[in-house]
Amino acid sequence: MEAIRIIRDEHRSLGAVLHGMLYLIREIRYVGAKPNFVVFAAMVHYIDAFPERFHHPKEDAYLFKALRLRCPDAAPLIDRLHAEHRIGADMMRTLAEALRRYEQVGAAEFPAFAEAAAAYAAFHYGHMRTEEDELLPLAEAHLISDDWKEIDAAFAGHTDPRFGAEASAQYVKFFRRIVNLAPPPIGAGLEH
Repeated sequence: MEAIRIIRDEHRSLGAVLHGMLYLIREIRYVGAKPNFVVFAAMVHYIDAFPERFHHPKEDAYLFKALRLRCPDAAPLIDRLHAEHRIGADMMRTLAEALRRYEQVGAAEFPAFAEAAAAYAAFHYGHMRTEEDELLPLAEAHLISDDWKEIDAAFAGHTDPRFGAEASAQYVKFFRRIVNLAPPPIGAGLEH
């Protein structure tokens, strides 16, 4: 069940990026920090590229599909989580647009950006908690060894060419870039 470890690791990475974004927003709001649009853009790109285009499609295609077959009673939960993947993609577009407006228009658009970021983060924290607290225990209880072989291979990047090792390495590079750009205490970049 290597996929469960990978899913939890990916959730932690997304959580770290979301936490970092909210931290930077608080610094702007309460300390008067200057917005670092390069860091915000890297964070939004990571959130869009990684969970919305990489992580969620694997969950849908492999984990959700297998669990639906083995545990029909999980169908309402799976349907809800699948719908949340679509909602998250819509919220991601709203967040990206709010960042674009904030960068182009200026401080007047900060509240809308901050609100979009807070809404996206709250939504995804709840989504990840549901997956880890409800879905993954059902998967552990109901999926069989052959299911896990396929799911593990997909999450390790070996089954579906859309999600190959090259794509996985690309997201590790995105994450490292964010860490290198973001100022302390959330990253290793220079303070501005």
